[in-house]
Amino acid sequence: TMGGDFSGKNQDCSKGIYALAARDVFLMLKKPNYIKLELQIYATFFEIYSGKVFDLLNRKTKLRVLEDGKQQVQVVGLQEREVKCVEDVLKLIEIGNSCRTSGQTSANAHSSRSHAVFQIILRRKGKLHGKFSLIDLAGNERGADTSSADRQTRLEGAEINKSLLALK
Repeated sequence: TMGGDFSGKNQDCSKGIYALAARDVFLMLKKPNYIKLELQIYATFFEIYSGKVFDLLNRKTKLRVLEDGKQQVQVVGLQEREVKCVEDVLKLIEIGNSCRTSGQTSANAHSSRSHAVFQIILRRKGKLHGKFSLIDLAGNERGADTSSADRQTRLEGAEINKSLLALK
């Protein structure tokens, strides 16, 4: 999975795609061509739930998404955290995953009810040098699998499916 392996209700975030990507970034930065660049590494983690955006590293603060003058999407108020090693990244993943909106459905005991975006940002002398955006899409259950679900779960499912269709 993106955030790590599940064992019951516990998630081992050291085995997920977020952690593997972070390991690769830190390994790459130890190579001679990158050491001389003196890059700083930051991370962000936010979720999109029911059309709203929340910062998973800042107590689920509601964020605004705007387009700037260069027609680039900006997430206003999103907190960037500097990370110095893979362990720092794992701590942030754990914090973010614990805040993430999830619920139980008839199809899945632990279903993500939000889309999550974990970003690894590389800066050189304060300026953006590169950015990786790793996106974990919400659980998508078919209508037949959720027929016995309560109204809230069905509404969430409809919202998730609608947002997934927008990606097509």
